[in-house]
Amino acid sequence: MLVLLPPSETKAAGGDGAPLDLDALSLPELNPVRRKLADALVELSADVPASLTALGLSPRQSGEVERNAALWTSPTMPALHRYTGVLYDALDAANFTAAQADRAAGRLAVASALFGVVRARDPIPAYRLSGGSTLPGLGTLRSVWRPVLEPALNTDELVVDLRSGAYAALARIPDAVTVRVVTEDASGARKTVSHHNKAYKGRLAAALATSRREPSTVDDVRSVAEDADMRMEQAGETELVLVTDH
Repeated sequence: MLVLLPPSETKAAGGDGAPLDLDALSLPELNPVRRKLADALVELSADVPASLTALGLSPRQSGEVERNAALWTSPTMPALHRYTGVLYDALDAANFTAAQADRAAGRLAVASALFGVVRARDPIPAYRLSGGSTLPGLGTLRSVWRPVLEPALNTDELVVDLRSGAYAALARIPDAVTVRVVTEDASGARKTVSHHNKAYKGRLAAALATSRREPSTVDDVRSVAEDADMRMEQAGETELVLVTDH
């Protein structure tokens, strides 16, 4: 099973790993595009105003441009610890046992505008690039990534796709299991969750990543979620609905 997570705009600073080495990352067939995008970001960072515009940042976020300037020289850390925010707080990978961390390393991957997809233990630097960005001379990231990323993600194993829209657009995975989070009030009325969506998906990802069982079907995913006290319903052949009460 592969659980594909969305990235986060925020990244943890620092790290104690060697500088970026594309050959140390999973899916080496993605390396030509990774190198092209990394070089483009470094080149763009020489023009701070242009970088801010291309990346959709404010002048107060110019430190993000400095991160991009140092892509090839700054320290790295495992991807699962580089990404931060609500989903990753709920995932709580720092508190996995050694056995759970090993299972998670084999099951979790993170969608990335810069790297396409990285596995949990892939060493990456801090950077700033969003799925909806357009880099000068390269066009949209969807046009850059789809031709190489879709074949790379064409796998016989079960894929649970928790990506957000901009990252799902970078590569379509037709048979992937998707999860929609809804809230149900006392009258039974439901609406799609926005504020807590990432937290629930982080909890689900943690349950799937650390389960002693190896989920291989939609029913298995639902069962693991229910064992973790999450209410899950099947809405279609490959769509699940996670129902919350707040």
